[in-house]
Amino acid sequence: MPISQSLDIKRVAILFAGGPAPGANAVISTAAFSFLEEGAQVFGIKHGYSRLAEYTAAGPLTEGEDYIRFTHDTLTNARTSRGIMIGTARTNPGKHVSSPEHLKDPELVAPLRRVYEGLCSLEIDALISIGGDDTLKTANKIKMFQDNLPPGARKFPVIHLPKTIDNDYSGIDFTFGFFTAVETLAEEIRNLNYDAAAGRAYFLCEAMGRSAGWLAYGCAIAGEASMVLSVEDIQGGLAEEEVVNGKTRKVMAMDRVIDRMVDMMLAREQEGRQYGTIVIAEGLAEFLPSKYLEGITRDDHGHINISLVNLSAMMSQLVAARYTERTGKTRKVNGLQMGYEARCAPPQAYDVMLGASLGVGAYRALVEEKLNGVMVSVSGQFNLHYVPFEELVDPKTLVTKVRFIEPGCDFHRLARFLETCVDS
Repeated sequence: MPISQSLDIKRVAILFAGGPAPGANAVISTAAFSFLEEGAQVFGIKHGYSRLAEYTAAGPLTEGEDYIRFTHDTLTNARTSRGIMIGTARTNPGKHVSSPEHLKDPELVAPLRRVYEGLCSLEIDALISIGGDDTLKTANKIKMFQDNLPPGARKFPVIHLPKTIDNDYSGIDFTFGFFTAVETLAEEIRNLNYDAAAGRAYFLCEAMGRSAGWLAYGCAIAGEASMVLSVEDIQGGLAEEEVVNGKTRKVMAMDRVIDRMVDMMLAREQEGRQYGTIVIAEGLAEFLPSKYLEGITRDDHGHINISLVNLSAMMSQLVAARYTERTGKTRKVNGLQMGYEARCAPPQAYDVMLGASLGVGAYRALVEEKLNGVMVSVSGQFNLHYVPFEELVDPKTLVTKVRFIEPGCDFHRLARFLETCVDS
């Protein structure tokens, strides 16, 4: 574990970054409440790193506009509320830092320095970071930036709380918001099943999940979808290699992927069902052959802009065309993107309890355990664990490790068992 240090935390900052997730306010409010109960001042940094990354040029931070001071009144009934009480943003102050050596380059670390100086202007004694894997990378870089400061410089510990409805985090079994998001999307799929049956049609639903298929699989199982495919399934006959600019990358074998969906449709027809729903994870877009990605840009984190791909619309057209080609008949296949409607849904009890546990875990990590550079994790009977950043982030590339669904695990097998059987 990281080396303990003597802490006297009187002022703590809480920051949320990345996409929303149900249960966010349970995390924020419980962390704030824990410190308020001890007489500390708690600052909520508004809209992620967006203002901090411009700290020097934009001048001093303004209370109310750039941050709020939490009080017991502001936390009343917040634990089960929707949205994010301090807002969020995707600003990435560490985007130019991709190795430890970069931390010694004044120009590359300039945004991190501005974040550090902005937080120091509030005289904080600790930072609680809440967010996904990209936010974890930023938290690690802020810690490492401070590790490189000269002796005597102000330093504050950084604790990270994992957030993503995608549930693809290493170091924790389930992330807050996942089950609420699954249920929200599953209810949509259940509704679509009746719509599809009424019109003898299909819906091809694209669920959020850039790196792994947890959300797609979860809502497919709970929503009784006919088939689910995610990045973990692009292997064997569904994968092939493509060489672009001298580099080899794994891509979807598009013909075989589309044929697998049509095979399922034909199998259902043999059972007397001329309708159904297919769920795919948006992360499959990363495995599209290059001809489908022409003109698609990438964001600050190097990800393709999936919103510009519209995978569900593209694949629904391919499935409908292949169905006609193979049968001589037509079948309407409707493409539909899902996910945004789930991110601020009313949090279920499990996500509230999990979020509250993480919020208290931040307090315990800082005050009781006196830790720095750890992610709070929960397992078993909501038992708290503290995972060092070094176990979650590659020390050379400073990239986090994605937790995929393991092909062949019981969760993966459950989806295969419940969906319409297709001979491989």
